[in-house]
This record gives sequence, structure tokens and C-alpha cells, in this order.
Amino acid sequence: MKHSLPVLRTLKFDSTWMILTMRSFLALAVVLCSSIYLSGCSGASFTTTSPESDQAQGTALKGGVRGGQQPIVGANVYLYAVDTSGYGNPSDSLLKSPGYVTTDGNGAFTITGDYTCPTASTQVYLYAVGGNPGAGANSAAGLLAGLGSCGTLLSQGSSYPFIFINEVSTVATAYSIAGFAIDATHVSSSSSALAATGVANAFATIPNLETLTTGVALATTPVSGGSVPQAKINTLANILAACINSSGPSSTPCSTLLNNAENGTTPAPDTATAAINIAHNPVANIGNLFALQSAAPPFLPDLTAAPNDFTISIVISGGSGSEFGYPEYLAIDASGNIWVTNSQAYCCIWGEVSEFSNTGVNINNIGYFGFGMSYPTGIAIDATGNVWTANIGGSGFAGTISKLSPTGAILNPTGISGSGYTAGGLTTAFGIAIDASGNVWAGNAGGGSLNSLPYDNGHGASLVELSNSGTVLSGASGFTGGGINGPLGIAIDPGGNVWTANSGTWTLSEFNGSTGAAISPAGGYTGGGLNDPYGIVVDNGPLIWTANENNSSWSLFSDTGTADSGSSGYSGSGVTHPFSIALDGSTALWIASSNGTIQEINAAGTTVSGPKGFTDGYTNGFVGMGIDGSGNVWAVRPYGINGLSTGSLTEFVGAATPLVTPVVANLKAPYGTQAINKP
Repeated sequence: MKHSLPVLRTLKFDSTWMILTMRSFLALAVVLCSSIYLSGCSGASFTTTSPESDQAQGTALKGGVRGGQQPIVGANVYLYAVDTSGYGNPSDSLLKSPGYVTTDGNGAFTITGDYTCPTASTQVYLYAVGGNPGAGANSAAGLLAGLGSCGTLLSQGSSYPFIFINEVSTVATAYSIAGFAIDATHVSSSSSALAATGVANAFATIPNLETLTTGVALATTPVSGGSVPQAKINTLANILAACINSSGPSSTPCSTLLNNAENGTTPAPDTATAAINIAHNPVANIGNLFALQSAAPPFLPDLTAAPNDFTISIVISGGSGSEFGYPEYLAIDASGNIWVTNSQAYCCIWGEVSEFSNTGVNINNIGYFGFGMSYPTGIAIDATGNVWTANIGGSGFAGTISKLSPTGAILNPTGISGSGYTAGGLTTAFGIAIDASGNVWAGNAGGGSLNSLPYDNGHGASLVELSNSGTVLSGASGFTGGGINGPLGIAIDPGGNVWTANSGTWTLSEFNGSTGAAISPAGGYTGGGLNDPYGIVVDNGPLIWTANENNSSWSLFSDTGTADSGSSGYSGSGVTHPFSIALDGSTALWIASSNGTIQEINAAGTTVSGPKGFTDGYTNGFVGMGIDGSGNVWAVRPYGINGLSTGSLTEFVGAATPLVTPVVANLKAPYGTQAINKP
């Protein structure tokens, strides 16, 4: 499905804010690969020079290559490192001449340490291509296995475990690194520290999906106990196996796979790149791909019917302490950790904040809480890693703003007489955002209460500004005017101006970020299909997007407040009563719906998540959503699933383009004054 976008968005994309994404770059790179493929597109065709000789000598690696359950004889196995000189560049080949080792009659291989590690943190993977899986030589056979950091290889030395390279390891690796991969031999990022973190976190996801030493898909994550879609991973592996165990590229299984797992209109050259392409386009040609499974598939259990989509999602409950009660919104820090507000946590009546690692581990099962944190909803992270929450208030407590350190310590005033930051006319805080100067902006929804959404229209609604140390900058009553009324979502544009989504009157308000003066007219900005807007984001146009809960739509406004989405907004694509909206590093729009689906609309305005959106298999609605520096999409739902009495956190692995986190870092050097950036 494709909706019509205004000329404004198309023109601005071509000039001031065109970002070359993995998906848009993919077409060019694979076209080049395809021309090489005519004469054999192997890993050697893309290698770069080996690292300098004074770098750390590698340790011996041993493993086996399998197609289905059959050894692949004569496959060339390459050891690649993720390139850090820029997105879209070739991976770095680490093995000395000829650049690969070859599997023996049992499909086994040994790398005898004839490589060097550029740095201990360099992320590496194996790529096996070609060989004979039993039906003859198959140049379309490509398999991956992500190993993690070079430092891990070096530290474990001769005790490094046996490496199983098969279709399952290929699927797990392809999805985890999809945000940085164009094809099997082009996995790269920028040289920034945030990019290095994003790449490392992406590789850390692989052990959550499969066991490296056995090539078996997991049902639960090893540490966090998250639910893994084992049957879907096995189904994808079976689809790859249909080609690998065939007679070669011209066979019907290979032709079907490579032409249906395309990048645009360019067929995949081998099964490894096919897996990456499916990760990038998880709703494309599902029926044709699903039909490739044999009557006796090599990997079980598998799916018995074609899925809604081929995304891979991990669903995590609150943790062993069952303290993940009623999660609502989330924010992601520079390390890739996910911070979630729990407005009605089990630990305490006031609510709490939960922190999860990038691999889904609940870092503090009992959560972080304290006086002043009364029913927290909105959450934002500043450039130094401090966590700020907007607290609705309730149970005898007024709305406040809370500040936590990066380790979860309460930094705001505490005690009954001084609980949280309360000045500036705060009565019911909801949304919150941080500007480039580190100042904190919160929407004060007025005299409502926890149970009276969309709050008390027109009674004391304002915009409150605090310095990073908690000093009130917006006066005793906050900033008013500009049509502000029941503000829920808050966003900062590249120029520093502050935007609010007003649930009270279904409008937008804009304020000068330096003076707090209202820029929008007395009635706010109207039209564009605004209908109980909750979520709001600003891209680097700048253009302003909202998620409209009441009429299941999303709206678009220019930075002058002109509605560009028509009288009814954009709708369809499975969007159902959305609360949250986000943009990834390619300015693709992501929407979390109340029917438990996630929608993606790319920068060209094309819906790429299909007519029903992406789903993790549960129907309980999502509320908060965010995108991390690895390209994972995270969403929370406040209701128990699968018999659990707590909320849950879902990770859609590698589904998006990586994004600089926290969000405020996009407005600061070295990323400039852009609203959206890749790390």
C-alpha cells in the first residue's frame, strides 16, 4: 500500500534531508554484485586488504558447514570483519592469501590463526560460499555465522567452541546485523563510537536466536528468558535449505528463492544475501517463499501455515521479580539499554522505571522508584545519560518530573514535602523531551487525573521547562497560549522549537525554544486529520508527524504549521488506534498500534509492513515504542500475555535502520542540528 505524500516531502527528500539507507543503497550494491555474479560472485570479489601485521594475531577456529543436515564439501569459508569506514562499504577480509579455507569431505574447516584482529572490539563473522551439499556443486549456497568481537576469539584461544555454520546460523546472523548489511560481503558502519556500540549490540543478539555450537534455533533467550519464534526461524532456514540442497542456481528452488528474496528487482546472488533481503523486506512474496519448504524439512518445529510476516521478534516479560507491571513508554540510551515507565508497577503504588539491557535482561527486577515518581508515563534521556520521567500523579500525589542517574539513582528532591520537581504549575505531567541544551520540557495536561483522559481540557494546561539541574525556567505557571490544551506528546525540532500534540482540542502547538513564546496561533495548528493525537515526532525536513489514537490515522505538518496530510490524515496499513510514533535513521516512519501490530512507512511514503503490519503473534496492544542504534524496534504492551500477569517488551530484531540514541543526541555535535541520524 502506498499513500500520497505532498510535494513538499518529495522535494525536501531530494535536497536537504536525503539519507542513504541500507535499503536504498542495497539496489546499487547488489546491481554491482549481480554483474560480478555472472562470472561468480564470491566473497573474494569484495575483500579489502588485510589489516596491518602489528595487530593481534588470531586464534585457531574450527567448525563445520552444513546444508540442511548434509555436510557441504569444498565450500570456501571467509572470515570477515565489519568495516567501519562508512555505510555501504565492503567488509574487511581478515584471512591471508588466498583469503579463505576450504571445507573437507566432512564439511569441516580449520582456520589456523592466519589472520589478525584490527582491534579487540572489531566484530567478525564467517561466510561460507559454494561447495557440494550432495547434489553437486552449488555456487548459490551462501551461509553465515556471526562470531562477535575479535577480543572474544583472542581471549578464548584454543578453547573457542566449535562453530556450526548452517541455515539457522545464517538466519540468526542476517536478521541481527540487517541494519548494517547490504549483502553477505558488505557489512559496515561509520567510525563513530555510537556506531561501534550499535554493531556490537547487533552481534550480541545472535546468541539470543541460536546456539553457535549446534546451529539450533532457540525457543527462549538464554539469560532473559524471552520467547523466541523458533518455528519461524526454522521455517526461514528450511526455505534457504531448499536452494542449498538443490542442483544449483538454475534449479527451481534456487530460482524461486533468489528471485523472490530480491532487493528491489535485483535477485539475490546466494542464500546468505537472500536471508538479508528477507530481513529487509519481511512481507515480500511470503507465499512463494513459504512454499519452498520440503515435505520433510530439515529443521523442526516449523510453521504449519504461512505467517503474517517474516519479522523475527523476541517477547520479554518483566523478569523473575514480576515487577514489570503496567509499562507505557520507553526511551533508549547511548548504550542501547531500554528504559520503560511503569505507571502501575507491582513494587509500589507510585510506579517505577525498569531498565533492560540490549539483550533483554531486566537489569533491576524491582525497578527504580522513589518519592515524586507518581504514575510515570513519558520518558526521555539526556545527553549525559540521566533519565527523566513525566509523572501523572495520583493517589494523593500531584504530577511531577523525576530525574534518575544512569544507574537509576533518584536525583530529584525526595521526601513527602519535596517529591520530584513540582514547580512551574505542574499538576498532571505526561509527555517529556530534552532539547540540545539539555533543558527538559514537559507537557502539563492541566487539572485532570489518572482516570480522566484526555484530561481536563483548558484548565491549567501549559508547557513546563526545567534546566538540567531542575531549575524552573518557565515561570510559576509555565508557558501558555498557542492553543495548548491537554498536551500529551512533546518533540523538539532541529531549530530548537518545541511542539506539543494536544489531546484536549486535537491540535498542535509550537513554542519558541529560547523564549517559551507561543508561535502557533491562539487555536493551535489544525486540520491534517488530527484526532486525539498522542505521539509526535519531527524529522529533519523538518516535518512534524503525529499518531492519532481516536481515528486510527497519522498526520503530517510542515514546520510552518501547514497540514499536508489532507482532512482525514493518512490511514490504513493496519494502523489501529496508535499511541506512539517514531522515525528511524532513514526517516522511515514507525507506528505502534493498539491491536498489537507495528507499521513501517518508508521515506518515499510506501508502506513496507504490509496491509496488517508486523506482529509478534500477540494481539494485546502496544503503547510505547523506540528504535535503537542496531536497528531493532522495541515496543511495550501494558497487559499480560500468555498467562503472565505482567506487561511485556518486544524486540523486532534488525527491522529498522539504526538510529542515534538517545534522541537528543541527534540535535547535538557531531551530528549537527538534524532531527534524525544514523550512528
